[in-house]
Amino acid sequence: MSSAFFNAIKNRRSIYGISKEHVASNEAIKEIIHEAVLHTPSSFNSQSTRVVLLLGENHDKVWELTKDALRKVVPAENFSPTDEKINSFKAGYGTVLFYEDQQVVKGLQEDFALYADNFPVWSEHTSAMHQFVIWTALEELGFGASLQHYNPLIDESIQQEWSIPSSWKLIAQMPFGKPTIAPGEKDFKPLEERIKIFE
Repeated sequence: MSSAFFNAIKNRRSIYGISKEHVASNEAIKEIIHEAVLHTPSSFNSQSTRVVLLLGENHDKVWELTKDALRKVVPAENFSPTDEKINSFKAGYGTVLFYEDQQVVKGLQEDFALYADNFPVWSEHTSAMHQFVIWTALEELGFGASLQHYNPLIDESIQQEWSIPSSWKLIAQMPFGKPTIAPGEKDFKPLEERIKIFE
């Protein structure tokens, strides 16, 4: 068993306090994205995952767009906690947007009609693996991250701002930055209730 591999898995946590302080180069971050997209598995080797990396002003912009979208659905008198939460994500260094290309999914449904109902589900599995790989790799670089889901509320504004293809479906957003607070203790349910082994 690779202790380094499992240590990386154990150290990956949801970190909600993050800052823009420099942790690693943009090139190192881009390398993580490239390696993850190249080597993370996908059903039928579909390679349906699409990733958008937002740094600098682009990172700030995505959270301003998110606030704009939320103002339309959250009453003004109740907006303060929402504003504070979104600002905590904006306080970070960058954001990773995870997409699944529905054109690829539909193509697989047409080519393998017997499994048509499964491909949207398997597409979500593929996205989840990419999220986990990138999240863990960012932690290894010294970043803290969390996974957010403001889609579909923000889909249209993001698509327009960065000319995202219409076939790309937004799945999740991952703000990351230098950790400013440590995660709390993690509780674990008994493994005896979660695993069955037959030898």
